[in-house]
Amino acid sequence: MKLNSLESIYQHYVKDVYRYLYSLSYDHHTAEDLVQETFYRAYLYLEDWKEERIKPWLFRVAHNAYVDYQRKASRSTVKEAVFFEQVVDRDTPENTLLQQEVRHEIGQMLTAIPENQRQAIILVDFHQFTYQEAADIMGITLSHIKILLFRARQRLRDMKRKEETL
Repeated sequence: MKLNSLESIYQHYVKDVYRYLYSLSYDHHTAEDLVQETFYRAYLYLEDWKEERIKPWLFRVAHNAYVDYQRKASRSTVKEAVFFEQVVDRDTPENTLLQQEVRHEIGQMLTAIPENQRQAIILVDFHQFTYQEAADIMGITLSHIKILLFRARQRLRDMKRKEETL
């Protein structure tokens, strides 16, 4: 797909960028603000962008906007983590409730692992980026992303086993 204008890029990727930023910030309003910041920054540098794949670059911009937000937020108030509380209207009420419970459980497990591991899991397992793309987005090496993913998945498996034994 050839995307040649900011509007077409926005229409095509806004939901993915929002979900990524929401899964990092756990706050709807923060995610919306960061989406706006991401596309503002993309607007500033889009004409200089020469590569074929825009999605990894856009996620890199979103990641940098989130990191900047975290730096500013560390000097102010601490927010409580809430993960995916929005209800999907497509399913029956019963399925929607079950999906919401699963998302909440996953969110609780993800909040228990370190932030860099959580970001790696979100990029690779939820947004289906390649290891190299995720490493580029996070600004780390390929071997480091593999280590982060291994440790994060191991922790999540251990937490799930402990939960099942209770």
